[in-house]
Amino acid sequence: MTDAGWTSRTRLLIGDDAADHLTQCHVLIVGMGGVGSFAAEFIARAGVGRLTIVDGDVVDPSNRNRQLPALATTEGRFKVDVMRERLQAINPDLQIVTIKEFITPSAVDRILAARYDYVVDAIDSLTPKVMLLRRAHEKGFRIVSAMGAGGKVDPTRIRIADLSETQKCGLARFVRKRLRRVGINNGITAVYSLEETDEDSLMYTDGSHFKKSAFGTVPWLPAAYGGACASVVVRDLTARDDAA
Repeated sequence: MTDAGWTSRTRLLIGDDAADHLTQCHVLIVGMGGVGSFAAEFIARAGVGRLTIVDGDVVDPSNRNRQLPALATTEGRFKVDVMRERLQAINPDLQIVTIKEFITPSAVDRILAARYDYVVDAIDSLTPKVMLLRRAHEKGFRIVSAMGAGGKVDPTRIRIADLSETQKCGLARFVRKRLRRVGINNGITAVYSLEETDEDSLMYTDGSHFKKSAFGTVPWLPAAYGGACASVVVRDLTARDDAA
């Protein structure tokens, strides 16, 4: 058994065997924004031994209301670099690979060439999201995918289900449609919300990196989505489905 010190409270709940198993697991998290950064931190704090985190973006002032790497002192730095420092300060033994890239078709296959015990999709743009989900599903990876967290304020409306069972989420609807075209109908766990999106909070962007628009956000919704994604990963890796 590994040193139980800083994971002692986790071990009380899930047991030493499960906690030791987590130290041998490798999780890929794509997107270090509001959802992905919190998912990465929660997964690291659970004791997962290896993470690969992917994001090509740098910290912008507008990120500060919801993203862990975003501080007044980190503006202009790559999000994955800030998160590496933060995660290794939590667990110095954590093995972490950082990839400073936005998802493109060629990047997807290269990134997914490694072995992962779980893939976390925290991309908020439709085209790269579908690219990642399609290839990860085809390769047989276990996947949890965050759907639309923007334009919402109520964390009690968040749900976890197979993507095929999602409701009232525009992003989930578009993702389902795209994946059905290539024969993928189920097998991807989704975190989504039953809350109606506040369409008045929509803003248009410059369209770079496949992102044409965004909704207003509050600090706690992306964090709650990240927590839900992390719970799926850790509960699945430790076979804890009693809390679903």
